[in-house]
Amino acid sequence: MARKLARREAIEGYAFILPWIIGYSVLIIGPVVVSIYCGFTNYDLIKAEFIGLQNYVEIFADSLFWKSLKVTLIYAGASVSLLLSLGLAIALLMNQKLKGIVVFRTIYYLPAVIAGIAASLMWIWLFNGPFGLINFVLEKVGISGPDWLSSQKWALPAIIMVTSWRVGASMLIYLAGLQNIPTELYEASTIDGAGVWVRFTKITLPMLSPVLFFNLIIGTINSFQIFTEPYVMTTGGPNYATYVYALYIYDSALIYGKFGFATALSTILLIVILSLTLGMFKLSKGFVFYRGIS
Repeated sequence: MARKLARREAIEGYAFILPWIIGYSVLIIGPVVVSIYCGFTNYDLIKAEFIGLQNYVEIFADSLFWKSLKVTLIYAGASVSLLLSLGLAIALLMNQKLKGIVVFRTIYYLPAVIAGIAASLMWIWLFNGPFGLINFVLEKVGISGPDWLSSQKWALPAIIMVTSWRVGASMLIYLAGLQNIPTELYEASTIDGAGVWVRFTKITLPMLSPVLFFNLIIGTINSFQIFTEPYVMTTGGPNYATYVYALYIYDSALIYGKFGFATALSTILLIVILSLTLGMFKLSKGFVFYRGIS
């Protein structure tokens, strides 16, 4: 009787999740499989001629592939580091029990919900060399600001600053993690004479490590797929200084019509992101502490 009941519950459970399984298979797994196959073809949206590894041979021989990968790696390293550190710093400030703190939390989160194109257009004006607000402020303190988006040296740092401005999402996740840390730990450490820095390094960071790891994974995945800001603000220039990997895929498919080549590029990106994610999960065993799990 118990076995029959368990079987019935299992069938009902699978019946409830069946729409999700179908949707995930059709909308996620299906396109991934088709994309991987198209990477081995000369695909023009009408027919797909199988050409084996030719697309991959051309990719690795193309200097733009290495250039876009280098730009993306630099962007990912800088932006993820800033998002992790800034998000945590702001979350620590927003975790204070002060009057009106909810208003400040909302203000810091708002950039995360502003459309990427709208935000990019606003930042184009702010980064304008002769007339931008940023250079106007710098001039008032005796600094001659660069022509940000037209400079090979400053265009990518400007993009990194724009994306770091949208730190509200990671801040909110950090804040939830901070508020989940038992206050008894801080009270006990204070009684034992622990200072602010000791409490932060010995209590806050270890207890917050799963949240840190989550933000690291999400930030890394998102950084490798950055597209809107470089496309709207610089279109990959000047001289490919902001030519990120997603722009390379976009140009290959929609500008040059090399859809098989572009899907091969997408497959490589999938492999890179998957490898980094699996590597971080493997390394996380040494620095991520899960409360209640031995």
